[in-house]
Amino acid sequence: MPIIQLNTKINAPIDRVFDLSRSIDLHKLSTAHTNEEAIAGRINGLIELHECVVWRAKHFGITQKLTSKITEFNAPFKFTDEMQKGAFKSFKHEHFFKEISGITEMTDIFNFTSPFGILGRMADKLFLKNYMTKLLEQRNKMIMEFSESDKWKEILT
Repeated sequence: MPIIQLNTKINAPIDRVFDLSRSIDLHKLSTAHTNEEAIAGRINGLIELHECVVWRAKHFGITQKLTSKITEFNAPFKFTDEMQKGAFKSFKHEHFFKEISGITEMTDIFNFTSPFGILGRMADKLFLKNYMTKLLEQRNKMIMEFSESDKWKEILT
């Protein structure tokens, strides 16, 4: 099971970073290159505990659907989303937040299991872990960009 861990320091209040991290609208902006859209469940705004969102996106030339549910929620310090249905055998994405002297440290821990046994494990090593890491880094870069500027007001007000 591949594990991706990212630590991002953001010069913004923890509440703002936390809310932008669970924003369906900002997620759509950060994945525009995959034509990702929320098509069912919570389709905009801030996702909450026990809510689901169904995403449709194009990855590797294939249109896919993925249902994710918020399974843990402790604002503004942690939330977890887990795949309920989709292309992976499983995934769990934990989001942790802590603030020190006005700087928010956001930590992502993303565990996933690919389908197809040994073929899936080979795909993980050859390209999938790197692909998923880049998607998460791009998302975090956008969270930072919006958090550290007045752009956050476009999403949270």
